[in-house]
Amino acid sequence: MIEAKQLTRHLVGRTVVDSLSFQVKQGEVLGLLGPNGAGKTTTLKMLASFLPPSQGGASIMGMDIITHQRQAQRLIGYLPESSPFYGDMTVRGFLEFIASVRNYRGAQKRSCIAQAIERLDLGGVDRRPIETLSKGLKRRVGLAQAILHEPAVLILDEPTDGLDPQQQQRVLEMIGGLAQDRRVIISTHQLKDAQALCTHVLLIKGGRSVASSTPQELASRSRLHNAVYLAPMQAVDPLALVMLPGVARIERTPNSLDAITVLAKPGSVIFPLIRCLVAERQWPVERLEAELDCFASVYRQLMDEAPQ
Repeated sequence: MIEAKQLTRHLVGRTVVDSLSFQVKQGEVLGLLGPNGAGKTTTLKMLASFLPPSQGGASIMGMDIITHQRQAQRLIGYLPESSPFYGDMTVRGFLEFIASVRNYRGAQKRSCIAQAIERLDLGGVDRRPIETLSKGLKRRVGLAQAILHEPAVLILDEPTDGLDPQQQQRVLEMIGGLAQDRRVIISTHQLKDAQALCTHVLLIKGGRSVASSTPQELASRSRLHNAVYLAPMQAVDPLALVMLPGVARIERTPNSLDAITVLAKPGSVIFPLIRCLVAERQWPVERLEAELDCFASVYRQLMDEAPQ
């Protein structure tokens, strides 16, 4: 597994990462979430042995990142925040260079390069110099070099940065597939990416852990978890709604003069029941929506409450 214990990094009189501890086992994807300057990139750099920790430590598949640095790095596929390239190299030339550094030769080298190019859909640009590519294409080249050697561990800093929505979805699916027999850590600002991909998330602010949980458990902390919105409120019978199993209470919807929010009891899913009731009573409802953004609201709340 990947294991960090009290991982700490001091820099110019301040603590950038403050005593972070976590584990990532095979098949798991850990997402590091937090605002700019939270310490996410520094944490990933320490795990990849590009920065030494000031205190604490970490191991990759049992290899200590300090005492067994080279052995640990061989197990890692690393995508930095700003992927370093030789801009005058072509995409294929760069991947050939990386493969040589990884000690691939002959048919094995050609095979791993071809597979990486296919996975990241780089076949149309593999003969172009990297400096001529868009930001999104450069990001995909960075991902290609990270997975080139089929690493047991993937450490990816903002892997979908600069990609269009279709590319983002494809990369997320690829990472999810790779994670089945690997251990993956990503940092991201995309909360929807974290919800879709991560088995666990670690929220960080000011280098400190704010929360550590599954995305589903964090979302369930919201008072709006599984809530349902209806409008106009004159079209419905509040008493009939509140009598449904799993309904906790009804409130006016904030910032709306003509809508209500039906709150669910913990663990209850009430949207199907309300939809059936609306159809049965033939209420002239113009808006019938389930709350889908609980994870983001809990994230914002926790970040606002956390000390600077």
